[in-house]
Amino acid sequence: MPPCCTGSSRWRWRRKSPLAPAAPCSACWRWAGAKRREGHSVTSEPLLIVGAGIAGIATALAAAPTPVLLLNRSGGARRPASTMAQGGIAAALGPGDAAQAHARDTLIAGAHYNDPAMVHWLCAQAPATIAWLERQGVAFDRDADGALQLGREGGHGQARIVHAGGDATGARLMQALRERAQAAAHIHWQDDADVEALLLRGAVVAGVRTRSRAGDVREIEARGVVLATGGIGAAFARSSNPPGADGAGLALGMAAGARVRDLEFVQFHPTALDLPGARSLPLITEALRGAGARLHDDGGRAVMAAIDPRGDLAPRDIVARTVWRAQQTGRRIFLDASTVTGDWAQRFPTVLAACLEHGIDPRRQPIPITPAAHFHMGGLATDFHGNTSIAGLYAVGEAACNGVHGANRLASNSLLEGVACGRRLGAALAMRAHASATGPARWSERGPGLPDGQREALRGLLWDAAGPVRNGTQLAAAWRHCQDAGAAGWQMRLAAALLGAALDRRASLGAHWREDAQTPAILSRMAQSA
Repeated sequence: MPPCCTGSSRWRWRRKSPLAPAAPCSACWRWAGAKRREGHSVTSEPLLIVGAGIAGIATALAAAPTPVLLLNRSGGARRPASTMAQGGIAAALGPGDAAQAHARDTLIAGAHYNDPAMVHWLCAQAPATIAWLERQGVAFDRDADGALQLGREGGHGQARIVHAGGDATGARLMQALRERAQAAAHIHWQDDADVEALLLRGAVVAGVRTRSRAGDVREIEARGVVLATGGIGAAFARSSNPPGADGAGLALGMAAGARVRDLEFVQFHPTALDLPGARSLPLITEALRGAGARLHDDGGRAVMAAIDPRGDLAPRDIVARTVWRAQQTGRRIFLDASTVTGDWAQRFPTVLAACLEHGIDPRRQPIPITPAAHFHMGGLATDFHGNTSIAGLYAVGEAACNGVHGANRLASNSLLEGVACGRRLGAALAMRAHASATGPARWSERGPGLPDGQREALRGLLWDAAGPVRNGTQLAAAWRHCQDAGAAGWQMRLAAALLGAALDRRASLGAHWREDAQTPAILSRMAQSA
């Protein structure tokens, strides 16, 4: 018989506040403590957060004093995509700027497909988000007089990008927040925990099953499960994301029946370092163009001058399509940053190191660039508070779709969303009274993955059919292939869902650009530029 949870020394140690429940549930949640059953480790936790990027950690910190188990799929030296973010966090802090102007730029970049209420809330939260991050130990770059340094990126009408360590913002934020989380008494951190199934009791998500790389299985029952698993960029042949950003959390939610939305909207960053054959391409931050760098082809001709009045600082979807079209004609595209002034080791240390590693001095030589899958605007459909369509299951960050980014994300709004929405969700979960789920238990399995060879072939298929420029013929052929091969692995089923959404949206919108939906005049203009 398990001990009564009110008398369990483990529960008394974890219970940090009178706000926490006096007892997890009757019969010690039925899976109390840590015991062995059928060769599996079985435990209970009040709150599970799947994903240790910026959204997951922000949610965990804000959930205090509720005990949290934070599951990190990779761990060790492998980094989440948040660490690789270079630009910074958008916040209307400069003279003459305002949250309304930030919101207007966000709506324009998103092709007005955004949820306006979400946009205005997020942009209004930006200054408070910067202040909260500073309280967590993030040191943002400041001028000699102590004022925050503000950069400018594509789609922004003002300089409003707050950064830390030059272009190492993501790494600096993650370092500070990870240290906070690992020092927090209410957070238990577990690396090497791949969530392969969700536990449902009746129609409520009530836990997860994890598997380590060594094959150790752990079943964890919880009163709330948050998916903060990031995006799907690594599902494409050219990506700025780490290998773990493959949509595993999205596939997990889909397998359980959670509603999804806007899967067709994938943002392709226009300037990743062009390294043929590389799996994860170093990002060349948009802040370089904000500092004066310019795009040109191998003949020295400007790329964006005839395409958009904003030139090289047009929104990402426009620049990425233009670069992609030029590449299809056999031209190589470069970013000339030789006019960028200042100390590169302070302003752009990440770009400088990546380029020098591959024999390019960006201060003197043009940087070869290519579009790369960067951010997924779609995901598990959530409401304003992070609730999915399944009780007990929540989503936040890039894994979620709450409508804030619309059809194309504005530069430097992703870290902002992860922190602001994570804080809101964590605080709400800490205040919520969770009843133990009842009803028959069943496991919703994500299913086996593809072998390496098939996974690489699928990445190429998605890049060719669902890259920056799409057409119905290629989308339909790729969708049929993935539908027919769906049993081969969960990646095929996820790809089929994305391709099906892109096929169904016949008109171009934001990052979803169908060349078979364009007028002859638009195609002629792009052809003339190319």
